[in-house]
Amino acid sequence: MTRDPGIPEHQTPGNPSRPGGDQRRGNPVSRRTPGVPKNGASRPRSPRPPLPTDRELVTPNRAEPRPNQGARYEFQPPQHRIPRSAQPDRKRQTTVPLSHQQPERAEQPIPKDQSYWLKWFYNWKLWLIATLVLFGGSGMVAAMLLFQIPGLPNCPAIFWPLASASLRFECARLAASKQTAKDLLEAIALVDSLPPDHPMREEANRLVEEWSQDVLRLAEEDFNAGKLGDAIASARRIPSKVTAYKLIEERIKRWQSIWSEAEEIYKKSEELLRKQDFRQAFSNAVRLLDVENEYWRTTKFEELSNRITVTRNDGNKLGRAYRLADAGGLNNVLQAIKLVESIRPESYLYQAAQQAIPKFGRQMLEMAQAALDRRNLREALDILDKIPEKAYLKDEVRDYTILVNAQSQVWQNTVPAVEEAISQAQRIGTKSPLYRKAQQLITRWQLEIEAIAQLEKARLIAQSGSVDDLNAGIAEANLIGRANPRWDEAQQQIRRWRAQIETIQDRPILEQADQLASGGDLPSLQAAIAQAKQVGRGRALSREALNKIQKWTAEIQRIQDEPILLQAREYANAGDLRGATSLAQQIRSGRSLYNEAQADVRRWQDRIQEETVKAQAIATMQEARQLANSGSPNNLATAIQVADRVPAASSLRGEAASAINEWSQQLLQVAKTQASYDLPGAIAIAQKIPSRAPVYAEAQQLIESWKRTLGL
Repeated sequence: MTRDPGIPEHQTPGNPSRPGGDQRRGNPVSRRTPGVPKNGASRPRSPRPPLPTDRELVTPNRAEPRPNQGARYEFQPPQHRIPRSAQPDRKRQTTVPLSHQQPERAEQPIPKDQSYWLKWFYNWKLWLIATLVLFGGSGMVAAMLLFQIPGLPNCPAIFWPLASASLRFECARLAASKQTAKDLLEAIALVDSLPPDHPMREEANRLVEEWSQDVLRLAEEDFNAGKLGDAIASARRIPSKVTAYKLIEERIKRWQSIWSEAEEIYKKSEELLRKQDFRQAFSNAVRLLDVENEYWRTTKFEELSNRITVTRNDGNKLGRAYRLADAGGLNNVLQAIKLVESIRPESYLYQAAQQAIPKFGRQMLEMAQAALDRRNLREALDILDKIPEKAYLKDEVRDYTILVNAQSQVWQNTVPAVEEAISQAQRIGTKSPLYRKAQQLITRWQLEIEAIAQLEKARLIAQSGSVDDLNAGIAEANLIGRANPRWDEAQQQIRRWRAQIETIQDRPILEQADQLASGGDLPSLQAAIAQAKQVGRGRALSREALNKIQKWTAEIQRIQDEPILLQAREYANAGDLRGATSLAQQIRSGRSLYNEAQADVRRWQDRIQEETVKAQAIATMQEARQLANSGSPNNLATAIQVADRVPAASSLRGEAASAINEWSQQLLQVAKTQASYDLPGAIAIAQKIPSRAPVYAEAQQLIESWKRTLGL
């Protein structure tokens, strides 16, 4: 079908590429000639229907047109022909593209004989817009072509055997610009593959030298960063023909030597830490600061220092734990276990801490056994229940609990109870660490069953308490052999029965001795002592008999010594202290009144000493006063010295001090008098005044004054 040149392409009926021209799209354009039915009757292809008038053009869809879609026009013939004059005035409702909108103006009907395309051809705005679009688009395209940056080559996708040298150099420089060992080595490989006679070989050699130096520098940085393996691997990939290759092996050996030295220092410090020699470990760690590697000087040294600090703290914990455990007591051992459990796995002392826990656990087992020996079942079970799992004694604790309960059964001292204990002990398996102990207890308890039965029989025989029955019970109990575990118990029972027999035999002897001593006189007491001595040493009542003998002996000694002490006191009251002392000292040590007599003797001796001192002080003062009475300076000074010999404890010491002060005042007065004609003599007299005298300070001032007068 040919398109009408007077109608735009997008308005051509039946055009499937434009909106409104295909019945499959929405809002199809309906162009019908008036009088043609709307129910789908086909239109004739020719002649072309006349253009609708402006009053026949309506816009049923007011939505915005889509891109590249012109306005939609629907031609709909009026239902009835109404004269134009009779039709109501209304504006033409159209929706046209934005570029085609024009100011409203008077609507003019389009002449039927004018072609539609001529209307657009004479539209100057259309031509203006088209011109601007054409020239603007051309300028933009030209600018894009002018400033477009050439694209970089896709180096990873290049097939290198067929690549050009320039492309190799370009990709090599791109790789080298990343400044990593891997990329630099790839860059070297790219340019170094050129043949020796290639025109760009000299430039390649220069770049290989330059990049090899960069690789070696980066390898050195890796070495100082702690990446020894990467540094060695990078260095050994440098081509052998470069100048830097001669330094590679030497550099690698130097790296390895430095690294080995640092590792040896680090390991040595670790060994010292495990031995808990923290001071030496730190002294050794300081050597890392002299290592020619930044990684070991900083990172590893700081790491080792932190480990030393942590290990020192852990060592303090471990030492405190052992001290607590050595102190004994359940709470101390539990606290010790808690301390060692706080040591973390990364610690150098973690293994030592873990080894300490089983030791503490076994110590708790011993404590449980001690509680069991005291027959405290509850305490023993409580201790076993608190043994930690990390002690790795779970099976042993379980078996030990069985044995504890079994031993508690034995305490009942009956044959059925011991048989029950044996039954429980037989539950301990052969692989248990306590199997041997369980078997020993079973053997012991089997022997005890025999002893328990034998002792029960002996107790029944001795039940009446008569001497004959007690002796018969002793004979029965003696049948228990020394090898039997219950032998000690049997011997204790035998000793009790023998004590009963001895008591029955010796009680009448002591009762008779008491009757004799009731007289209270010397003969009665002596007879009572003789009677009590009939109780032999080591018998049941020997202690009681000895106590009675000591009591009666003391009474005899008091009767004998009391007259002596009374007479001595009479001498003392009469003033004969020395006679009283001599008489009281006749009471010898060990007798009942000895301590009392010695107290009196000490008191009398003190009084004798006081009287002696007082008499000496009186004689001394008499001598001093006789000297002072002469009034001469020398005698006064001598009198002062004699009076000063009176002891400080003497009652005459106050009198002596007063006399010394008086005689010192007299000396000062004599010195002042003599100073008027004999200054040296006055000074000599004043110097005899003692320092304790009140006038001593005044005398010293006068002496200084007189010396200045003499020019001394």
